[in-house]
Amino acid sequence: MIFSWLKLKGSQKNKALKPTLKHHVLGKLLNSPLETNEEQILFGCGCFWGAEKGFWKLPGVTSTSVGYAGGNTENPNYGAVCAGRTGHAEVVRVVWNKSIIDLSDLLKLFWECHDPTQGNRQGNDRGSQYRSTIFTTNEQQKELATSSKEYYQKSLTNGGFGPITTEIKENVMYYYAENYHQQYLAKPGSRPYCSAMPTNIKLEDFPNANYRLPKEIWSNFDWTKQHCILRSNNEPIILSST
Repeated sequence: MIFSWLKLKGSQKNKALKPTLKHHVLGKLLNSPLETNEEQILFGCGCFWGAEKGFWKLPGVTSTSVGYAGGNTENPNYGAVCAGRTGHAEVVRVVWNKSIIDLSDLLKLFWECHDPTQGNRQGNDRGSQYRSTIFTTNEQQKELATSSKEYYQKSLTNGGFGPITTEIKENVMYYYAENYHQQYLAKPGSRPYCSAMPTNIKLEDFPNANYRLPKEIWSNFDWTKQHCILRSNNEPIILSST
């Protein structure tokens, strides 16, 4: 297996996936250059299978992929990452159309879909590869992510949770995961698995937030139901025309 890498900066440069893959649900090439109205970011919130599905369902998300980031070795593979030998986290690369969805909306899904206070684990999955992370591509993203973290901490504290352990860094190297991991839960024969442990604490209107998605979109995510992501279909949520 030959692994590809992507340095997360505004002017994206990346090696071609070998073989080049199309998104199993959205149809776009996973390594397509960013359009002028697009941005990208990396989210780590436990096992990347379920996390990726949550993000590709959001209106305005044009591509997702899964991979490894935040470690200290080049071209990591799944076995080495899971063994804790590389320092990488399992992450989802999210690309979005800024005219349809805002980073604020992505942050809402990120914080609500897992428990960011669990340190090096998520549910039954234990190890630094399952830690909570946000790897940004510019200073504005980093500032908004930090603002949301500070606000969400207050809500978590009021709900009886401990300190957020989420790591926020800018311009981190990203390595695509093996082909079979890409959009895993949408593929025939996949094992329906997700270890995420949502807190059922909502991220409300935090400082500098600019939500674009209508509130009814979030009715598609019911975190009170165990394995909410697994219960949903694979299709993107359609924005109402009214």
